[in-house]
Amino acid sequence: MKFVSFISDMMIPLVFVYIIFYGYSKRINIYDSFVEGAKDGFKVVLDILPTLIGLMVAVGVLNASGTLELITKFIEPLASVVGYPAEVVPLTFMRLVSSSASTGLLLDLFKTYGPDSFTGRFVSVMMSCTETVFYTMCVYFMAIKISKTRYTLAGALVANIAGILTSLWLCRMLWQ
Repeated sequence: MKFVSFISDMMIPLVFVYIIFYGYSKRINIYDSFVEGAKDGFKVVLDILPTLIGLMVAVGVLNASGTLELITKFIEPLASVVGYPAEVVPLTFMRLVSSSASTGLLLDLFKTYGPDSFTGRFVSVMMSCTETVFYTMCVYFMAIKISKTRYTLAGALVANIAGILTSLWLCRMLWQ
């Protein structure tokens, strides 16, 4: 086990060393390439900054306005029929928009129900099987300037729903 841990700890430094030696072997000016890449990365950050600010404001409005609680109350009867824990509904919707906000909701669920409860295990699996669809689409599509997304949103939402339902099914099979 110590050997696996050692290899895991050394993997990133080894990749850096490999990149440096590869660059030298190809006679590439590594420092200039690094600086040029950093400049390009900074330009991308400046391009997507308005979108990120808009998403953060939207998450703040959703939390402060009580919209998540309203959605939860509306969906709770349907969720109970399916066996979906009603307390997880706000996390499910927030996961589509913001990873950090959904992590905050996840930690609140852990404090309330415990990480070893069915709810704690379910949200852990669900967080691993879903993605922040709107954030990812905004950031990546803005970065490479795609304006026609075609079926991306529908496909991503179907994939998220599949991840959520599969998480629920797996957790019911394993822990209930």
